[in-house]
Amino acid sequence: MVLAVISVDHGASTRHDLATRPLDVRELVSNAVTLVQFEAAARQIRLEVVTEDDLPPIRGDAVHLQQVLLNLITNGMDALDETKHENPQIRVTASLDGQQTVEIAVSDTGDGIPNDKLAHIFDPFFTTKANGMGMGLSISSTIIEAHNGRLWAENNKDGGASFRFTIPIADKNVTQ
Repeated sequence: MVLAVISVDHGASTRHDLATRPLDVRELVSNAVTLVQFEAAARQIRLEVVTEDDLPPIRGDAVHLQQVLLNLITNGMDALDETKHENPQIRVTASLDGQQTVEIAVSDTGDGIPNDKLAHIFDPFFTTKANGMGMGLSISSTIIEAHNGRLWAENNKDGGASFRFTIPIADKNVTQ
């Protein structure tokens, strides 16, 4: 199966084919967290990973899904930089969501997303950052949709925000 993602790079649209294959969720999450752990430490942000045991493989393009995770984690760290919380933390979780999908969530202990902005954060060119382009979440949403998944955001009851996405589990009968 070949899927395509359209992304915007400095004003020019490009098409990237997704090379989907069965992926180990724990490995995917671990690899993404490894790439940002030194930056998190430098920012004095605690990174926590909680994944269920025995998660089934998902079907996806590892590079593109890692791009989504890196964007969500980095956005969370940026949000924490703007707050004065005592124990800034990013928590990445992965769990089975029903029988057909795995849910991966990136949660922070920041101030959350203002309610008037929550409905627009996935819109292209919408940003809450002073120097942001407003494309990261839009591209992330496109990537997740190309994987037949869903990406959404919500404010946590106890503060902070969570970005969650679902990805279908890999079909046991398909190896490529």
